[in-house]
Amino acid sequence: MDLTFSDADTAFREEVRAFFRDQLPEELRRKGELGVAFTKDDHVSWQKKLYEKGWIAPNWPKEHGGTGWTPVQKYIFDEEYGASFAPRIIPFGISMIGPVLIAFGNDAQKQAYLPRILSSDDWWCQGYSEPGAGSDLASLQTRAVPDGDAYVVNGQKIWTTLAQHADMMFCLVRTGTDGKKQEGISFLVFPMTTPGITVDPIVTMDGLHHVNQVFLEDVRVPKENLIGEEGQGWTIAKFLLGHERTGIAGIGASKGQLGRLKRIAAAQKCNGRPLIEDPDFRRKAAEVEIDLLALEYTNLQILAAESAGHAPGPESSLLKVKGTLIQQRLAELLREAVGNRAHPYSAEAMKAGWGNDAPLGPDYAAFLAPHYFGWRKSSIYGGSNEIQRGIIAKQVLGL
Repeated sequence: MDLTFSDADTAFREEVRAFFRDQLPEELRRKGELGVAFTKDDHVSWQKKLYEKGWIAPNWPKEHGGTGWTPVQKYIFDEEYGASFAPRIIPFGISMIGPVLIAFGNDAQKQAYLPRILSSDDWWCQGYSEPGAGSDLASLQTRAVPDGDAYVVNGQKIWTTLAQHADMMFCLVRTGTDGKKQEGISFLVFPMTTPGITVDPIVTMDGLHHVNQVFLEDVRVPKENLIGEEGQGWTIAKFLLGHERTGIAGIGASKGQLGRLKRIAAAQKCNGRPLIEDPDFRRKAAEVEIDLLALEYTNLQILAAESAGHAPGPESSLLKVKGTLIQQRLAELLREAVGNRAHPYSAEAMKAGWGNDAPLGPDYAAFLAPHYFGWRKSSIYGGSNEIQRGIIAKQVLGL
């Protein structure tokens, strides 16, 4: 693969960099750099700017609103995005259900849902995990029973990220019990305002409300909301998870955090000298930078394959495992860089960006401990890393 940037690529980078510099409000940039939680309005307002620019869906086909960019342009956009500390594009619509609808949806479904995903007029959530079906997702028990022109859905979903804001859910349900457990799963979409849906918050250890449990009690879903065919849900789920795991790698964001780590280490003192000059800390930073560079090249190969029409395969598990380990390592080093100044913490400050008391150290220090603890979950969601290693062993290495 030729990774030399052409003059056109360099010009494109300057265009992307200028867009982020001129269009991203300073308040949002500062929130992103400090690690303050973005609100739904923050995400939506920013995504609408990307939509107006035509840059909201780089990985969609151009005929459905994608950018038509080359793999190198996608790489450049991702890198500049991470460096900008802009609110991330919420993945459930653009990166997950969007590609599913394009690949498996009928014309009416595409016309109904894709434009509203692009414009951020609809916010989606993912109904996959259940109390007894996390990594072993095929064991899910949420049932969808045919009743005339609808399915009646009963069950429970858990760890449903941002369901409290969602307008729509895409949901795996069991429509059959014969044969292998994977064969009886179907894929439904429905509005979160449908009667019978209850969303209960789960507050995580950082004091924030990211995730939820969702109860489905006699929820009537029209049969026209079935994506693909009945019993095809497991195939669709694997397709979607390939896109999710590729996105979870977060290479652009990790590059942004690496740059932040270097700046903080240059400002912090160790034995009277900048921490970045400490040989042990420099070694740790260099190791994670080398890992990130290797992951970046792997991602470029997968992007090239996608541009040639190939859906993400088991290689996406490689990105998920290594990408999340790098995210966790960067969070560890950022916390280490500020030492005891990371200890004071206020959940309210995490939401608002400030507290009533003056900070005990640099303004960025108070957010690094919750950032560290928050990233511990990244090796679990999207399919735990242990499960991903099993996929790699079986499908990539043939073991």
